[in-house]
Amino acid sequence: MSITRTSIAVIGGSGLYSLFDPAASLINTIQTPYGAVDVTTGVLAGRSVAFLPRHGVGHTAAPHLINYRANIWALASIGVKAIVSTAAVGGVSPDYPPGSLVLADQYIDRTSGRADTFYDRGSVQHLSSADPFCPALHDAAVVALAGIAIPTGTVVVIQGPRFSTRAESLWFRAAAAHIVNMTLYPEVPLASELNIGTVNIAYVTDADAAPADEELSAKLVFARFAEAQPRIITALESVVAAIPENYAPRELIAPAEVAAVLARSTS
Repeated sequence: MSITRTSIAVIGGSGLYSLFDPAASLINTIQTPYGAVDVTTGVLAGRSVAFLPRHGVGHTAAPHLINYRANIWALASIGVKAIVSTAAVGGVSPDYPPGSLVLADQYIDRTSGRADTFYDRGSVQHLSSADPFCPALHDAAVVALAGIAIPTGTVVVIQGPRFSTRAESLWFRAAAAHIVNMTLYPEVPLASELNIGTVNIAYVTDADAAPADEELSAKLVFARFAEAQPRIITALESVVAAIPENYAPRELIAPAEVAAVLARSTS
C-alpha cells in the first residue's frame, strides 16, 4: 500500500490524541531507522494534513522516552515541510496566565540524555538555532491568531516527567522564560535538521509551581487541556489555513545531507 504524502503535519501534545473523523482518514504505519510510527492523514481547514500524537494514543510515552527521531523522520519521509504542534505548558511568568494561547518563538533546553541529532554517523552538521521555530510560519500564525494568542514566548524545556520545584519555577522566570514544557526539545531542532519548518501553539494550563495556592498535577493539566480543546483545534485550523500553498522551509542543512539521512535503511 502506498503511503499518503502531504506537506503539512500536526503533532498533538498532551490531551490531543486524535484530529480526524476515523471514517474520513487513513492510518499508515511508517517504518523508520528508529522504529515504526503510526501517522494518520486527513483533511484540516481544507488542507491535506498528517497527524501524530506526540505521547502516543492514550498518552503512553513519557516526555523523556518519546521517540522523537522516529516521529520526525517519518514525517519527513512522506514529504512534510511544515509542522504545526500543540503543547500543554505551565506559565512561569505572570504575563502568561492559565488559559492563554502562546506562539512560542524561543526555547531554553534543560533536558539531558535525549537523542537530539540525526547526524551521529560520521557527518557532522552544526545547526543554526538562533531562531529555532520557522520565522515565516510564526509570522503567519501571529496574523492568523491576532488577538487570540500571545505572539511571542520563550519556553524552557525540562526533562520531566516530574514537574518543577518552586525554586526551579522562579529560576526559570529569572532566566527570562515565560512558559515551561517537557517535549519541544529535541522535536524542534530535529525537524530543523531535516529542513522542516515548525510553529508551536502552546496552551497555558497552570502557573507551574510558583503559586502556593494550587497543587500542580497531571490530572489538573489534562482536565484544563480537555476543556480548552475546542479553542486549540480552532487555532490549529486557523494556522494550518494560513500556511502559504508555496511555503518553502529554510535550508538549514545541506539538502544532500538530509537526503542521506532519509536514505537510511528501515529494516
